[in-house]
Amino acid sequence: MIAELMTLLPDWFLRHAVVLLVVAPMLAAPFCVALTNGRLTWLITLVTTVISLLCALVLVGQTADGQVISYALGGWAPPLGIEFRVDGLNAPILLLIAGMGLLAAIFSWPTVVAEVREEKRHLFFTAFLMCFSGLAGVAVTGDAFNLFVFLEISSLSTYVLVALGARQDRRALPAAFNYLIMGTLGATFYVIGVGFLYAATGTLNMFDIAQRLPELQDSRVVQAGFAFVIIGLAVKAAMFPLHQWLPSSYAYAPSVVTVFLSATATKVAFYALVRMLFLVFNPELEFNRAAFVALLAPLGAIAALACSFQALFQTDVRRTLAYSSVAQVGYMILALSIGTGEGVSASLFHLINHALLKGALFMAVAAVALRIGGTKLSDFDGVARGAPWTMVAFAIAALSLIGVPLTAGFLSKVAIFQAALGAGWWWAAMVIAAASVLAVLYMGRILERAFFRAPPAGQTTMREAPLLMIVPLWVLALANLYIGVDASFVTGLTAAAADAVGLGGAR
Repeated sequence: MIAELMTLLPDWFLRHAVVLLVVAPMLAAPFCVALTNGRLTWLITLVTTVISLLCALVLVGQTADGQVISYALGGWAPPLGIEFRVDGLNAPILLLIAGMGLLAAIFSWPTVVAEVREEKRHLFFTAFLMCFSGLAGVAVTGDAFNLFVFLEISSLSTYVLVALGARQDRRALPAAFNYLIMGTLGATFYVIGVGFLYAATGTLNMFDIAQRLPELQDSRVVQAGFAFVIIGLAVKAAMFPLHQWLPSSYAYAPSVVTVFLSATATKVAFYALVRMLFLVFNPELEFNRAAFVALLAPLGAIAALACSFQALFQTDVRRTLAYSSVAQVGYMILALSIGTGEGVSASLFHLINHALLKGALFMAVAAVALRIGGTKLSDFDGVARGAPWTMVAFAIAALSLIGVPLTAGFLSKVAIFQAALGAGWWWAAMVIAAASVLAVLYMGRILERAFFRAPPAGQTTMREAPLLMIVPLWVLALANLYIGVDASFVTGLTAAAADAVGLGGAR
């Protein structure tokens, strides 16, 4: 299908897709500031995300055979100039950002009308487009310093987006402030690490840094740079125990912001972590291997268990799902720390599946919040009677999160099991199994209230959300079922990603 699409697009689009994906939303954002009409800026956002999705599909097609795309901005060849670089590792991440950006844009209008003041709606879509552009830039850049720049573009926009939830709940303001503090600390750690690497290697191009590091592996400057970079990206990825900014941000932000961030923001930071660990710092470096075993593996295991346990005691559904997200990041970190092709492939497989299922879950919660006006656990009593389409989609995504057969989540958990057992990490398989049991409990209580309890007396009658919300929700729900039956497209992408980091054999 992608090959047929590429034949329909002009040559100039195919040549410049890698930069259009980032530049299109960045150029559209100022128009949204100038055009104060909220509905018009929403339409501009839709058109822009469609263009970006086409660019992402083109890039997936161009890298399908292992090709690496290097785009020199301004005609300055790397490593002297700034490079956009696309390979098997970041092509699926770009597709995920663009796809979820389009679905979130379609979904957004009813929730923005309900949750954002009319005079600020055009500014909301401006910030959304800048966040989208920043995340895409992080995924596509081949320059370590510009990765920091794009991280800050996406983060500054996100702080604004979270704060706009103050109309519904004033707690959005301290949540945005806490996010700002933690995000700034993470970015500061990262850029200090890049400074150390530049001092040691004399270059900022990630490919060029990787070529020079083997001769400098005993350098204290390089090791310090490694530590700062990993900690900075761990904050951005909400890796335990640096995750405390995430639950409140997800709980009090406007609904569509939570949908988009849960599916993209931590995933992009996780991608950056993978690129640094495998393609900039060679896994064969002694201090890198030590980080896998002594840092990533135990923290991933603790996150999977501790945050799943925390999710059990939340009384707000959005906070339950937020702690679940941190636990799922733990799954990914645990699979990644195995350090094999199967582990990398499984972690990215789960990353994609988690984005799809968590996007669907937060969309369904947003639909309930739009009609009921709350997201507490008690607000879900009997909502399936008034909104069966919404809650059946929620149930599909919840079963995928738990890991029920014939869902996407089941297959990625099986992949993590196989990677762990293949490396002799039986304890990691036990951690995933225990965390999955906890997922049954915290998701099961939401489903029990929605499907098997009567609505409380005096509660607003639940009814289906607008079609603009139901359609994207069901696209994600059906994607979870489709991948659960035939995951060949996604596993092909993740196997290519493992090949791109030099760990073949994941197919």
